[in-house]
Amino acid sequence: MYERKIEENLDCGIYLASRVFGGKWKCCILDAINRGIARPVDICSYIPDASKRVIEMQLAELLFYGIIEKSSEDTYPKKSEYSLSIVGKSILPLLAQMDEWGLAHYEFVKERQKELQIS
Repeated sequence: MYERKIEENLDCGIYLASRVFGGKWKCCILDAINRGIARPVDICSYIPDASKRVIEMQLAELLFYGIIEKSSEDTYPKKSEYSLSIVGKSILPLLAQMDEWGLAHYEFVKERQKELQIS
């Protein structure tokens, strides 16, 4: 079993939040689920830049932390759907603020992206 050399700072709220919600696609996954996109295949279609494997891994992490819940039907093929848990719904105001910030600073970020591509 892996043993950390440096102890995690579990007293820091920012660290804990980034531990649970950090990851390139987790916020987008939560947004998709909040919009009613519940099946893994549909989440992958909603976030086409993310690979299926990465989405599955991040869904598993969100499930582990209790941010989302999974329901499955005993059909063939098996049909799984995700929903936000009560704890998961508590992140929605922060996601809304992130969305507002992103839209408000779209041009600024777009220009910086162009500079990254040039250099």
